[in-house]
Amino acid sequence: MRLLLVEDDNHVAAALSAVLARHGFSVTHARSGEEALRALVPEGDGYDVVLLDLGLPDQDGYEVCGKIRKRTSTPVIMVTARSDVRSRIHGLNLGADDYVVKPYDTGELLARIHAVSRRTHHEDGAAGADGDSALLLGAVRIELPTRQVSVDGTVVQLTRKEFDLLALLAQRPGVVFRREQIISEVWRTSWEGTGRTLEVHVASLRAKLRMPALIETVRGVGYRLVAPAA
Repeated sequence: MRLLLVEDDNHVAAALSAVLARHGFSVTHARSGEEALRALVPEGDGYDVVLLDLGLPDQDGYEVCGKIRKRTSTPVIMVTARSDVRSRIHGLNLGADDYVVKPYDTGELLARIHAVSRRTHHEDGAAGADGDSALLLGAVRIELPTRQVSVDGTVVQLTRKEFDLLALLAQRPGVVFRREQIISEVWRTSWEGTGRTLEVHVASLRAKLRMPALIETVRGVGYRLVAPAA
């Protein structure tokens, strides 16, 4: 697995690269946002995952994430000391697939890297398998083959996982999906650490669709999609 490590601290990068190498990764180290973007020219398809530290010397890490997403669909994991939900939602809105909050456990980081890689490969293999179909929920239209969502005819840009989460809930409106079930089907893992990621994705979906009541939290159980009135 090829990984692009974007980290300006050489000591941190060297230690992390050694750990990743022991686990079978081929690591390319970029010390700045500009260096990372050059490594992804022309399309960045040579990498399986980008591990992006937000504390870069030349550009804001969020800005770099947005630029990466415009040129490649390679999964991006943000590494940040900002643990508040608003910062995480901002990162997801820019196209990040996941995030790790400093200080992090190396085992957690490896698990997240493997998880986003598995999800991407699964999605690539399943592309086009849904056929020519769409889900209609009031003003919301979910195009399964093209993975496009629109509200009142206006396309809403969702990340890969946001779309998967919405599509799962929309296939059975009114049905409560347990948190464990959602994590299993959308994130393809039973790892408990994904729970917080689920909460952030739900919050991001509510904000992007501008329909906070569309996804209802069922306390102690999970979530369900509330079908809008016809």
